[in-house]
Amino acid sequence: MSFREILSAIRATNGTVPEVRAVRRKYSSQLRELSGDAMLALATKLARTGDVLARFAGYELVRFHPAAFALLDANAVVALGEGMDSWDAVDAFGSIISGPAWKRDQIGDALVISWARAKDRWWRRAALVSTVTLNRKPPANDHVQRTLEICATLVDDRDDMIVKALSWALRELSKANADAVRRFVNDHRESLAPRVKREVGNKLTRGTKR
Repeated sequence: MSFREILSAIRATNGTVPEVRAVRRKYSSQLRELSGDAMLALATKLARTGDVLARFAGYELVRFHPAAFALLDANAVVALGEGMDSWDAVDAFGSIISGPAWKRDQIGDALVISWARAKDRWWRRAALVSTVTLNRKPPANDHVQRTLEICATLVDDRDDMIVKALSWALRELSKANADAVRRFVNDHRESLAPRVKREVGNKLTRGTKR
């Protein structure tokens, strides 16, 4: 089974997540005996095609291949994230690869903090999106402190992609610890973008960002 065959199958879909995921499931089944190293190499190649659908499918191939996912470390995770240039690419990376790897302590806090301080807007967004997984049930150890450290690093960032991700990160944390989010918003009220204060405030009082 060739890389080109898999890429062609992905590109033949209508571009919706259900269709791409159906293709991914097919190849997950067919490639279940593939070594972890080989699956990581395949996924990295898919991620570097410049096709966001191929990137998404590659990430899921790793996520649902236990041997490949177990090999995720800082180098492998960064390699999978290289070339991200859109919010959907970043959100797939953070939700499927970096967030779960961080939650399992396969990558360290220092790496994600370094992304939050990066010049590249997409790596900064990746740092925030990665926190979302930390706060989903069951939450990671020290999930509140780890999430708020990333949020505090980016509290003054006015890039629209970062503002939206900061709101998302805080809203997700509020499901697990609303009091911590209230304190954070109060402590950083002068620095937070109006959108963040509005959406997070709505989430805390009404249960929805709107």
